[in-house]
Amino acid sequence: MPNQKLILDGSRVAQEIKNNLLERVKRLTEKGVTPCLATILVGDDPASATYVRMKGNACNRLGIDSRRISLDKDTSTEELISVTQQLNEDPGVHGILLQHPVPSQIDERAAFESIRKDKDVDGVTMLGFAQNAFGLASYPSCTPAAIIAILDYYQIPIEGKHAIVVGRSPILGKPVSLMLLNRNATVTICHSKTVNLDKIVNSGDIVVAAVGKPKFIQGNWIREGAVVLDAGYNAGNVGDVDYEACLEKAGAITPVPAGVGPVTIAMLLKHTVDSAKAGNNLNLM
Repeated sequence: MPNQKLILDGSRVAQEIKNNLLERVKRLTEKGVTPCLATILVGDDPASATYVRMKGNACNRLGIDSRRISLDKDTSTEELISVTQQLNEDPGVHGILLQHPVPSQIDERAAFESIRKDKDVDGVTMLGFAQNAFGLASYPSCTPAAIIAILDYYQIPIEGKHAIVVGRSPILGKPVSLMLLNRNATVTICHSKTVNLDKIVNSGDIVVAAVGKPKFIQGNWIREGAVVLDAGYNAGNVGDVDYEACLEKAGAITPVPAGVGPVTIAMLLKHTVDSAKAGNNLNLM
C-alpha cells in the first residue's frame, strides 16, 4: 500500500450500490414485481428496533416494499417459526430478515433454519453457509459481503495476501474467512483463546475486526501499510478497532460509523432485489 492513508468510505460504496439498485427496482416494478423485504423483530430491544427501522427506511428510499413484523418478547420458538413459514409461502415476499439477537427462550438456530433458502437474503442458514464455503452462495451473509465489496470498490488486492480475521461467529468471522479464502488469500482466524494475538495480527496484510469488543484491536498490533476493516459496532459509535491508533499504521482503514455498516445494509437490499428477479424468472440486469 502507498504511504498515503486511504479512508475506506463505506457510505460512498453503499451509495453506488444503491444507485444501481434504483434502476433495477424500476425495471422490476415495470414488470409488475415490487421487491419486498420482511423483517421480523422479537421483543423491544432499542438497538434492534433502530436497526430494523434503518433497514425499512433504506428500502423505502429505493422503492422496495418493507414489511415489518413485530412480535412480543415472550414469543416462543414455535410461534416465531410459524410466522416465518407464512412469509416463506407468501409470493409477494422476496427476502426474510430475522433481527438478531432474539430473546433467550428462542432457539435462534432453529428460527434461522426455518427461513426458506431462496428468501435467506441475510445468509443465516446452514445451507447458505455451506454454499458460501463452496463459493456458490446466492446471498452470502451481508456483513462479509460488504467487506468484500469495499475491498473490490477500492481495488485492494486480495489474492496472495495474508488476511487475519479476529472473530469466528457463523454470520461474520467464519463466512468472511471463507470468502477471502475463495479469493485466494491465506487466512488466519483468531478468537478469544488465541495466544499471542497481537503478533498474529501484526503479520496481516488485511485485518478484519469482528470480535464485538470496543477498541479491541490496538494500533501497535497493525503492521505498516495493512488494510484494516472494522466490522464492529459498539455503544457510542465505536468499532472494534482503536481507530486513531490504528490509523497511524494502516495503509487503508474503515471508519465507524460510515464504514462497513452502510454497505451491509446496501448488500441486504441488493440480495432482496436479486431474489425478486430470480423468483420471477426475469431476465433483467
